[in-house]
Amino acid sequence: MRTYRSAAVLAASILLLTGAAIAAPSAYAGPSAPGAVRAHDRNTDFNGDGYEDVLIGAPGATIGSKWGAGFVTVQYGSRSGLGTSPSAVFSQNTAGVRGAAEAGDAFGQSVATGDLNGDGYDDAIIGVPGEDIEPVADAGGAVVLWGSPQGLTGTDSDWLQADEPSASAGFGSALAAAHFSPDIPGDELAVTDRSDLMLLRYDPAPTKKDTAPLAPAQRESVIPAEPGHEIDPKSLTTGDYDGNGLADLMVSGTAAGPNHGEGWSAYFSGQVQGLRFERSLRGGPAVASGDINGDGYDDLVTGTPRRPDATSGGALDGGVVGVYYGSAGDGPVVGAAGPGTEPVWWTQDSPGVPGVSEEGDRWGSDLSVADTDGDGYADVAVGAPLEDVGAPGSDPSRLDTGAVWVLRGAAGGLTAAGARSWDQDSADVPGVPETGDQWGGQVRLIDPDGDGRFGLLAAAPGEDMSNGVVWVLPAGRGGVTATGSWTFDGGSLGAPRTEARFGEAVDE
Repeated sequence: MRTYRSAAVLAASILLLTGAAIAAPSAYAGPSAPGAVRAHDRNTDFNGDGYEDVLIGAPGATIGSKWGAGFVTVQYGSRSGLGTSPSAVFSQNTAGVRGAAEAGDAFGQSVATGDLNGDGYDDAIIGVPGEDIEPVADAGGAVVLWGSPQGLTGTDSDWLQADEPSASAGFGSALAAAHFSPDIPGDELAVTDRSDLMLLRYDPAPTKKDTAPLAPAQRESVIPAEPGHEIDPKSLTTGDYDGNGLADLMVSGTAAGPNHGEGWSAYFSGQVQGLRFERSLRGGPAVASGDINGDGYDDLVTGTPRRPDATSGGALDGGVVGVYYGSAGDGPVVGAAGPGTEPVWWTQDSPGVPGVSEEGDRWGSDLSVADTDGDGYADVAVGAPLEDVGAPGSDPSRLDTGAVWVLRGAAGGLTAAGARSWDQDSADVPGVPETGDQWGGQVRLIDPDGDGRFGLLAAAPGEDMSNGVVWVLPAGRGGVTATGSWTFDGGSLGAPRTEARFGEAVDE
């Protein structure tokens, strides 16, 4: 258990995120060209070599005999793409990493990336929502691993926690870093626990880490929302939906009020004064961002894997995906229909989408948005970890095995033209579908070789009796393909395998 307070390099307090924006210096010159900080500009480059790296969490892993302590792995991209080397493994038993591995910590339950200290190297933020902060159980925290020319290092790692830890709060349950405000060299970090949202801001490029105390904290006990649409947060995504050159934040979850369980999201726009709550949007708890129609404004994609509203056209609990298109000054809307309108809904029953929407598929449990074929339009990867493989009733060992889809972006927006899906029964995909694999529990589009075409990572955290395995489907000239696909797990990278749930978190 943890009893000390962090000597974090925070220059600003945790900020209240209400309708009033946070005061900030005013040297910002005004809106820049549309998409100046678009989602596809996000990078995960820990060693500064220009190639995207991959950060994966395994929160169920046993570390030093402590079940569920967890670890994360990093694989470094290169001209030859992604491999199992060079790579590294980090846990709370790694030299320099704050704390110690303890049962149930769930180190790696959430992960995020951003250049927090403005030194030109991306840093890794690791959620530890099960951390006990004595005497408070499961208060949660987060660890920052700093980027460097040698990649991630545990040296001088930072520890973050709520100013007033509370039992079972799960601080660090969701994380996202981006440039929400002007005149701040580094990225800011958004953190949620199971009910709150906090924004942390670091000193630019501190010359000596671990010298400034954690600033006095404030917290918003209820995330701002339109009446009746209050949410319990589950995930975060960032993008520039309104084209003002500053990142916006989307907090997504399930309704906490009278519409309990429905997916809703809270939209905060990046402004000169800081983040400002704008409005509530239907859809969640999965969210991702990217420029699907190539107009220079990021678009928001939401996944509602359970209890879709009848207006979405989805089968009960089959899952539905919604798309809001970014627009000048108004953020995510549907075309010119204005704020608060319904998104464009997609299900497996939409014309041209492979498959059939069935109860329990959980289509849209995870999402990723990036350009898979280099045509300038971001595509959308969709995971359905409980999709049944094969004909109904054909083989009870092939239920809830999972599948993934890629839908294409185009000038007119998301389209089913050229849509494809894969599962472990697909040609050239390694493995055999088995009940509980949860293939597609995490999906992530990545470009580790820098060729402008994003391949697909499909994680199955339930594979091999919950050891967890990740599939790599490369990107060819026509987009994602199963040809040349391969797999790896924690053991492939020198980490523990047993019940690790490797791939339960993959950085966006």
